[in-house]
Amino acid sequence: MVAELSALQQIVTALTGLNGLPAVIVECAVTTIYTSLGGFRISFLTDNIQGAMVVGLIIISVITVGVKTDIDRDLVSSSGLLGPSLLGWQLMYILPVAIFTNDFFISGFWMRTFASKTDKDLLIGTSIATVAVACILTLVGATGLLATWTGAFPGDPPAESGSIAFFLLLQQLPGWVVGIVLVMVVALSTAAFDSLQSAMVSTGSNDLFRNRLGIWYIRLAVVLLIFPVVVVALKSPSVLQIYLISDLVSASSIPVLVIGLNSRCYWWRGFEVVVGGLGGLVTVFIFGTIYYGNARDGSKLLLLQNGLYAEDWSAFGILSFHPSRTIASPVCCAVSDMIDTGAFVAAPVGGLLWAFAAFALRITCQFLLAKLAGRRFDAFDRPLRQPPASIFTGRATPDEEGVPVTGVEASSKGKLGKGRFF
Repeated sequence: MVAELSALQQIVTALTGLNGLPAVIVECAVTTIYTSLGGFRISFLTDNIQGAMVVGLIIISVITVGVKTDIDRDLVSSSGLLGPSLLGWQLMYILPVAIFTNDFFISGFWMRTFASKTDKDLLIGTSIATVAVACILTLVGATGLLATWTGAFPGDPPAESGSIAFFLLLQQLPGWVVGIVLVMVVALSTAAFDSLQSAMVSTGSNDLFRNRLGIWYIRLAVVLLIFPVVVVALKSPSVLQIYLISDLVSASSIPVLVIGLNSRCYWWRGFEVVVGGLGGLVTVFIFGTIYYGNARDGSKLLLLQNGLYAEDWSAFGILSFHPSRTIASPVCCAVSDMIDTGAFVAAPVGGLLWAFAAFALRITCQFLLAKLAGRRFDAFDRPLRQPPASIFTGRATPDEEGVPVTGVEASSKGKLGKGRFF
């Protein structure tokens, strides 16, 4: 949410020269009102609008940029963007791993996954989205190169962040094009922001309070949370830096989380996931301390302050690129502000090492306690059966009708039995 508002504020300022704060306030008010009244269903509707806006934005941008943009050939050679670089090779590893972990981390994707009627519908939808996103990323990502070769970036005065290079390029186009693009950008940002609000309401209601707290209390909490979000967004120097902070957490926690999604790893517990996620962050700090030679610079990796696009191995770090960032950060491999990312390898690998160490510690303690108490050691006992799909969807499928829920799935009052943390 912070990144979305920060991107909108920077884009409005870059395209119009006006203060972007009013646009941010209006967006927060509008999305809060209609998401409170319409819930997640209205988010689906705005997603359709967002898709149409993306197609329109791409068509207009490609045509006008192709007709109106003049490339300075001297800047092509002097920029060095077409030559091989250490970071370019590093990104061939960073981006695939980061995309995978961060997409798992985003609640909105899970909500849409569970909202699919069938697995076939989900497969068709994701296949279409994959092709569409690949085309969009290719077209929009190339504008980072064009912005540099036309002199739009860094511009005069120089722009502080390369994450808006796409819009700096559009700024050179006729006024009517800039006006249409600005309207589309606001619509896109609104559609993305309401999904984040809906995801926060769902997470707070279901995951934190287990649906015991009224939905309007959760929505009120989200409204109150928007105020500090706006303040942080206006103070944030870079959109990419905001994203990188969540990337650090996802790269640390998601690898240990997906282990538990495998039915063969039924012995995996939440204890390992929590320890692994936190351990990944600790590993990043340890890596930074060793790499830079002091704890102060090592701690800066946790806040991503020393830069991503540096020609050394410190940039082999914590980066994630997500399709929703296409408009806000199109220059992932060309030009950007110096944002520290730390050790990208250290986060997932360290998280896995900490998680398996926690697993060994838990199993050892449970074994010793079982021996001391004279009872059977049951840490590796397989559950009675997997929970039915109706637990997650609220609707019984035809093959579940009439099948009793037993064992760990049952509770005295008909509620879902609690899982095991240890």
